[in-house]
Amino acid sequence: MATRIGVDIGGTFTDLVYFDEAQGRSFVGKVPTVPHAPEEGVIDAITRHVPRSVIADARFFLHGTTVGLNALLERRGAKIGLIATEGFRDVLEIRRGDRAEMYNLFWRQTQPLVPRRLRLEVGGRIMADGSERTPVDPRSVEAAARTFMNEGVDSVAVSLINAYANPAHELEVERLMRGAGFAGGISLSHRISREYREYERTSTTAIDAFVRARMSSYLRRLEGRLQALGFAGTCLITRSGSGSMSFAEAEDRPFETIMSGPVGGAQGAGEIAKALDIDTLITADVGGTSFDTALILHGQPQVLYEGIIDNMPIQTSWVDVRSIGSGGGSIAHVDAGKLMRVGPKSAGASPGPAAYGKGGVEPTTTDAAAYLGMLGPGDLASGIHLDLGKAEAAIAPVAEAIGKDVEHTASGIMRISSAAMANAIREISVDQGLDPRGMTLLPFGGAGPLMACLLADELAMRRIVVPPFAGNFSAWGLLGADMVQSAALTRIMDFVPASLPAIDAVIGELFETIEARGAGQAADAVRSVRLDLRYKGQEHWLTVEVGIAGTAIAEPVEAIRDRFIDDYIQTFGKTMNETVELVSVRASKTLPLPRRDIGEKPDAMPGTEREPLSAYSFARQRRVPFRIVEREAIVEPVAGPAIIIEATTTTYLDADWTARIGAIGEMILERD
Repeated sequence: MATRIGVDIGGTFTDLVYFDEAQGRSFVGKVPTVPHAPEEGVIDAITRHVPRSVIADARFFLHGTTVGLNALLERRGAKIGLIATEGFRDVLEIRRGDRAEMYNLFWRQTQPLVPRRLRLEVGGRIMADGSERTPVDPRSVEAAARTFMNEGVDSVAVSLINAYANPAHELEVERLMRGAGFAGGISLSHRISREYREYERTSTTAIDAFVRARMSSYLRRLEGRLQALGFAGTCLITRSGSGSMSFAEAEDRPFETIMSGPVGGAQGAGEIAKALDIDTLITADVGGTSFDTALILHGQPQVLYEGIIDNMPIQTSWVDVRSIGSGGGSIAHVDAGKLMRVGPKSAGASPGPAAYGKGGVEPTTTDAAAYLGMLGPGDLASGIHLDLGKAEAAIAPVAEAIGKDVEHTASGIMRISSAAMANAIREISVDQGLDPRGMTLLPFGGAGPLMACLLADELAMRRIVVPPFAGNFSAWGLLGADMVQSAALTRIMDFVPASLPAIDAVIGELFETIEARGAGQAADAVRSVRLDLRYKGQEHWLTVEVGIAGTAIAEPVEAIRDRFIDDYIQTFGKTMNETVELVSVRASKTLPLPRRDIGEKPDAMPGTEREPLSAYSFARQRRVPFRIVEREAIVEPVAGPAIIIEATTTTYLDADWTARIGAIGEMILERD
């Protein structure tokens, strides 16, 4: 395996894992995140924890970041305009005409990224079959260009009706815009997405135009800083749909990195599931500001082909990670009805929880855990030592407001947090007809192992696997992110043998598109194709992978149709007596990175037996003595109650649970 460095930026901490090929070992580091300049946290983590010789020898730098996501959520992107076909100016505002919260009378739709005065129409029309009905009106394009320049627009999204079927009009608009003197960025929808659905394609194009400049600037600054440290390898960033892409391609397709941050943990969980032969796994990534969970089936994270951020759809592959505002920094408060709530507001990296001693005064989940003794002696990563007095002082006003003592309030904060996280897990399991009680929970992140037993109690789960490098697991997952390129094209037709030549032609076109981006051309790149299929007359589809030879489907239509019907029955409980129809073709190329041995089971190191600590047991509902155990020192099974400490996280092992070390260094927790 090549030497590589992985860095994941979280809301509170920036996590690092690097693999030193010379030693055959992985090492971890954790530093506070710098919210106003995230690249500073990345460079700080590398300079503190990676030797210069390793930086110089590293072949890959792999990165997970929420820069694009935060730009969207905070509306801190470019000033953008939109060019639409005549009559489609308001597609971003009309949307689908539905409501995200249909019974909430006070619900308001998210404001579009483009104000109406900067949404302009141009003449011309392409039909759904790709034929031209009316040519582009040059005067309307030139007038739009003048308006954008007068308004100081930085970037323009061009999304014309049916451009997925024929991009000629969008290319002509781009030519005319440049001819009129517009020098800003131009995002053409057919380069972003070749799929139908006008609103979703326009939304994705607007998002691309909005985040492009900020993402490009960030990646260039980071790459320059890495080169100044002596790094001469390849810089990669994770894609929302798993896998990785080069910094250069991310600058060109920034919308594919919107969910870059949470993907590393899901990828790593898939590797762990395969290594341990776990069929169904649920992840629990608890960071400082959020809780992320994903379902891993047969060693693979579940991938969707459309995501939603702040009620705005993004038409790209998307690992199905559900996130809520509940983490170690989530602030407890009392609402108007005198009920205690936890989150979604977070203390973040600055000022952080009160117990960090950095100026925070509001009670957080970390403060509650510290006061209850769940974090053991209180020595955390980055040299942080918890101040229990400040934690108690922060919780006291909330305790007074609800008429309870501080201990009762702190335990309530932990229970409320775990209940919110459990509800998110139910969305990806129970709501999809799957029973979490028979699944394995994989907790990671700075507070994942801390919350694991509480989460398992909420969901009646009996088995927990705490992976190696749990506190930095998302960064560890980055190290296995193969380079992936993908493209999709909508071509609606009956799925019958006579359609195969047309489908094969689309497959060939898609792989040409991928190769034109300058990626995936290595001899060992692996090709794959998926088809979106549905019954004729339906609106939505199911995606089925098919076998290919070169750029042609290599199995009978009947076999593919049978798999679609099986999936349909499993999903909806019945089938239909209708013709199966093709909607879109999806192609991808995967360039595997050099393989790594994930079975880095460390040798057990004898630890010094520490004095037991009085901590709160949720199983016993009172404080009891907890053993303090170092994870590296575990040889025989450890019976709870115990607090298991390691460099970057703490595992809370309640009474009635037992921990043991598994085959690849994972820690297996089982309920007695």
